[in-house]
Amino acid sequence: MKLSQFKFNLPESLIAHSPSEKRDEARLMVLHKDSGKIEHKIFKDILDYYDDKDVMILNNTKVFPARLYGNKEKTGATIEVFLLRELNKELRLWDVLVDPARKIRVGNKLYFGDDDLLIAEVVDNTTSRGRTIR
Repeated sequence: MKLSQFKFNLPESLIAHSPSEKRDEARLMVLHKDSGKIEHKIFKDILDYYDDKDVMILNNTKVFPARLYGNKEKTGATIEVFLLRELNKELRLWDVLVDPARKIRVGNKLYFGDDDLLIAEVVDNTTSRGRTIR
């Protein structure tokens, strides 16, 4: 299976930004793999697409707000930092992706929040867009 098999156009207007008041009326996108046809239904219709031997696996993973917007020291350039994973809790090290990456170098300080109270320092370059921050 390839990640490219999961690429599809999802208009911004179809993305839920808060849960439905009636959970069984949440939107459901149905993709017919044989024809590629896409239908927009509601969740309570999901059983119409299951056979007797099908199973549903539920996931209760929590997503944390991982995207930070801030400014680079000295130039004030706007930057975006996407938190991937915490590397070391004690040392407060995070593996992140940065954009624009070419402007973010080891030693740079990055400022976040309306009053710049949250400050991160780039301590390592890990990939072309990857950095370790503290």
